[in-house]
Amino acid sequence: MNLLTAARMPFNHRAGWQELREHKPSIAMLAGWVVLPMSLLPPVMLYFAGTHHGDALMPGFAEREWRFITTILFLAELLTFFMMGWVIHTVVNGTRTLAIDYQDAYLLAALAPLPLWASSIILLVPSLPLNALVVLAALGVSCSLIYHGLQALCGREEHDMATMSATYIIMSAGVLAWGVLMALTWAY
Repeated sequence: MNLLTAARMPFNHRAGWQELREHKPSIAMLAGWVVLPMSLLPPVMLYFAGTHHGDALMPGFAEREWRFITTILFLAELLTFFMMGWVIHTVVNGTRTLAIDYQDAYLLAALAPLPLWASSIILLVPSLPLNALVVLAALGVSCSLIYHGLQALCGREEHDMATMSATYIIMSAGVLAWGVLMALTWAY
């Protein structure tokens, strides 16, 4: 899959999705080759921002225990991947009209946070408003990725109510998990 196809996936239910389904990456492969390396990016960037930008990013930011915080964040991200795969499978198969197997549910759970993980690169810039804007945009792209991924992986290409409802529930669970991760990060 080329980069242009991957960039179109959040905005189209045809681009790239069928190619991924045909590849059928295993859950272990997704965890090892996608989730593990990409989930390292936010803790590394947060550690960098905390130790290099410090209070320039936000008052009180420099005094935190960044090694502890980033380790907890990394472990929580890995746990969230496994929980979200289960949530996607449960929510989608709980509808009467949609179905998804575990492999496709975990494929979506691995792909959905990619924009959020990549958005952590903005922590190189010590600007809180810019960081917040980029993260909110990444959250929107992640939500779109879930919607179009469900359309593609469940074989429902039309904009039907079941796909939208499942997307909203999954997005809500994802935003809740993301909020818990952020609360854990700021609590310490």
